[in-house]
Amino acid sequence: MVTKTTNLLWMQAGACSGDTMSLLCADKPSWPEFVQQYKLDVLWQPSLSTRPMRELIADIDLILADKKPLNILCIEGSLALGPNGSGMFDTFNDRPKAFVIKELAEKADYVVAVGTCAAYGGVPAAPPNPTECTGMQSSQGSPGGLLPDSFRSKSGLPVVNISGCPTHPNTIIQTLIALINDYPLPLNDFNQPDAFYSTMVHQGCTRNEYHEYDIEEEQFGEAGCLFYNLGCQGPYTTATCNTELWNNRSSKTREGVPCLGCVSPDFPRDAPLFKTEKVGDIPVALPLGVSRPRYMAYKGLANDAAPIRIIERKMKP
Repeated sequence: MVTKTTNLLWMQAGACSGDTMSLLCADKPSWPEFVQQYKLDVLWQPSLSTRPMRELIADIDLILADKKPLNILCIEGSLALGPNGSGMFDTFNDRPKAFVIKELAEKADYVVAVGTCAAYGGVPAAPPNPTECTGMQSSQGSPGGLLPDSFRSKSGLPVVNISGCPTHPNTIIQTLIALINDYPLPLNDFNQPDAFYSTMVHQGCTRNEYHEYDIEEEQFGEAGCLFYNLGCQGPYTTATCNTELWNNRSSKTREGVPCLGCVSPDFPRDAPLFKTEKVGDIPVALPLGVSRPRYMAYKGLANDAAPIRIIERKMKP
């Protein structure tokens, strides 16, 4: 049983509020159950708080003066550093919001980047990036975010990146539970929790069998794998989208939409979203762990080995 109160501050920078909307779909537990069960004092959540702004400003002043503890700082949205490094494209109480967030991060036990924008810059940081947007501790997967690569919160952890566009709601909740309980939280090379970013979207996809036998969609609405022609990033994107379904019902690929790789540090990639780039008949980017010679050999044999039931399923109108 949790007995201590946890102060959580959720600041929104350059965001569409998608991660907040995702949060409201959490059910393991739900957001209200989570707040009550884990004794959260939510100092601020931009879409859910009813406190006046002056109280938030007062709390931030207390935190920065070391008069109020900040256990968890959640950031949603990319950090605008423009124009010319001033940060004045996005302000809070007449100050650059990014710089206020940077000061808060120095005071927090844990810093969590919620969503790909906060983690790596996301859509706002894509070229030409006139607002000079970046992530909390990374820019498109490379060092150079708002915080230096050497940054560690008071707990000793770097910024914990729970990326996604948006992030799966239960990934948000379960990560916060781990931090509140001081559970071990191993991170991968992109500072994402291993527990949620170690299996590929391809795993659990209901179109998996089509992929194995080289039965590929050529246009949307067909029965087949979305990887070879339609740009699906599932075979090299690590996320829980097909192992923990959205709203316990579905996912992009189960509805016939290619995975966009939205949890990846380089999202959005500089390429057509719904087209697989190839050299000849071979995709430029191959599934994780598959060598080019092996893929070429597999490609030539897989279709001939397809079971009749798979071929017939593909041929159905």
